[in-house]
Amino acid sequence: MKIQLSEHFTFKKLFRFVYPSVIMMIFTSIYVVVDGLFVSNYVGKTAFAAINLISPFIMAMSALGFMMGTGGSAIVAKTLGEGKKEKASEYFSMLVYVTLIGGIVLSLVGIALTPSVARLLGASGDLLKNCTIYGRLGFITLAPFMLQNAFQSYFVAAEKPKLGLAVIVIAGVTNMILDYLFIAVFGWGIAGAAIATSCGELFGGIFPMIYFASGRSDILRLGKTKFYGKILLKTCTNGSSELMTNLSSSIVGSLYNLQLMKLAGENGVAAYGTIMYANFIFAAVFFGYSIGSAPIISYHYGAANHDELKNLFKKSLTLVSICGVVLTVAAQFIASPIARIFVGYDPELFEMTRYGFRLFCVTFLINGFNIFGSSFFTALNNGLISAVISFLRTLVFQLAVVFILPIFLGITGIWLSVAVAELLTLFVTATFLIKKRSEYHYA
Repeated sequence: MKIQLSEHFTFKKLFRFVYPSVIMMIFTSIYVVVDGLFVSNYVGKTAFAAINLISPFIMAMSALGFMMGTGGSAIVAKTLGEGKKEKASEYFSMLVYVTLIGGIVLSLVGIALTPSVARLLGASGDLLKNCTIYGRLGFITLAPFMLQNAFQSYFVAAEKPKLGLAVIVIAGVTNMILDYLFIAVFGWGIAGAAIATSCGELFGGIFPMIYFASGRSDILRLGKTKFYGKILLKTCTNGSSELMTNLSSSIVGSLYNLQLMKLAGENGVAAYGTIMYANFIFAAVFFGYSIGSAPIISYHYGAANHDELKNLFKKSLTLVSICGVVLTVAAQFIASPIARIFVGYDPELFEMTRYGFRLFCVTFLINGFNIFGSSFFTALNNGLISAVISFLRTLVFQLAVVFILPIFLGITGIWLSVAVAELLTLFVTATFLIKKRSEYHYA
């Protein structure tokens, strides 16, 4: 039975509504991870390090898609909650077109800048060559990738989370199959990994456009619109936290790699890459929950239903707490298998990766609250607070700890840096949430 945004959400209904988004984000993370898995085992650790070195730059350039999706879906869902269905479709259409145009422009910029960015990050020789190949091929489909990210949120706002999941699963399976074919069978190396990913992204970005333009969705439709400057500005402010998260993560990821190149060379970058792949999958649970629950929060905010907002707030914190404990325990158990799958061919690299991941996984006890907290304020159309949380979480605190902790703890300090940064952010997030709870009587 279809669950509507306007309903009262029990734990069961909330789980049924958000689980497609959670699986969708996990699957998105997995098919990104598959590139690294095949490259590491079939091409070697230099090519693997190249992917990890240049990927933050690609993700930084794609941040517009996340901003338009999360910021825009908050406005669209709020507009639906106000009973303005046609206006919601017009806003939705304008934001999709802006994302497409922005993606094309940023794609060209990325292709031009890839070699220079790789050199700036310390790449040379074969490492530079591999960074350039993977980066430039990846940027060709930047626009579809950005649309894919944006549509993840719009599918939920259109009450079609399961269809959004199906799109991501098909895109992911396409990437996985082609990774095996292009890398393991045809021997195309790192270029094969980039092409396989691009094929998955093409489906993930183009199919949703066809679906919404065909009129099959009875809630949102992609069609004629006009330029709404205030809505675009509000989308950017609403989604600024997601923009900041992706930009900051990319910047910080690059700085981590620079620090690791100094402390442990290519092995350090490869170990960090493996840990980040695992982190993508684990953090995807929290991001998926946030994406899935945000339109519900926005809808009831637009409808001024504060009792339901209180209900969603309480249940969300409970679920985030449970997931944090489960994921942390699970991470301890899978540290060795994850390290073995990616870098088991190199004993020294295997030990470094396993040790690093077991320290890093403390992060999962904390980061869910920060991810949900930022998303919660975005859903309430309060982009400023959301951006502050993300800015502190992904940039300010991480920049501080990644430079300070290694001075005292060496490479161990790098593995603990994210957890320390998340803990510092949690104090800020809790302050804002307590204040908002008092404002809306979320006792």
